[in-house]
Amino acid sequence: MTALRDQVAAAARRLAAAGLLVGTAGNVSLRDGDRVAVTASGVVLGACTPDDVTVVDLAGHVVEGSLRPTSELDLHLSVVAATPAAAVVHTHAPWSTAVACVLDELPVLHYQQLLLGGAVRVAPYATFGTPALAASVTEALAGRQAALMANHGSVAVGSSLDRAVEHAELLEWLCALHHRAATLGTPRVLTDAQQADVVEQAVRRSYGTPQQVDPSEGPQEEQ
Repeated sequence: MTALRDQVAAAARRLAAAGLLVGTAGNVSLRDGDRVAVTASGVVLGACTPDDVTVVDLAGHVVEGSLRPTSELDLHLSVVAATPAAAVVHTHAPWSTAVACVLDELPVLHYQQLLLGGAVRVAPYATFGTPALAASVTEALAGRQAALMANHGSVAVGSSLDRAVEHAELLEWLCALHHRAATLGTPRVLTDAQQADVVEQAVRRSYGTPQQVDPSEGPQEEQ
């Protein structure tokens, strides 16, 4: 489990360096089979080491590590049990948290939000660390790669920790974008038809995936 704990600690430091985690607020987990490595409670995440990561089984019993796991353990276990996600990132990132204090849903203003599955739902408020919060966040994540938590923060998931971190960073950018657009006027939301066209184009062009140049094709289209 050493490699698993190393990855979780590195992801926590990366998120803290990006300003998405502050102090001990937030948590990170990664599942491998029937084991989940998760940051421990009270850990300063910007200085997280593998020793600050605890490994539990799917029932939440500690199997490796000397520290008590995060108070949001129920949330992490609920999400990995109910979704295909292997990694879960919970932050109190400033823009995401601000939006979660105001909106009931983050609408799609920019096509990159479709990488998260579309409009980002805001899970109803529930006290941190409770089964009610775990259940509402898991429901909000259905068909999505991220969700907001009312008056609390955000959760992003992915097939790997890199993907989950990228989704958390993208959500933070999108929340900042919404705020800036709203200060200028009424944000213009992409229609369902426009979103469907983006998906079609992305599939056709293999958008976001490095591609080798074929010299026989001549000048390349911008990706």
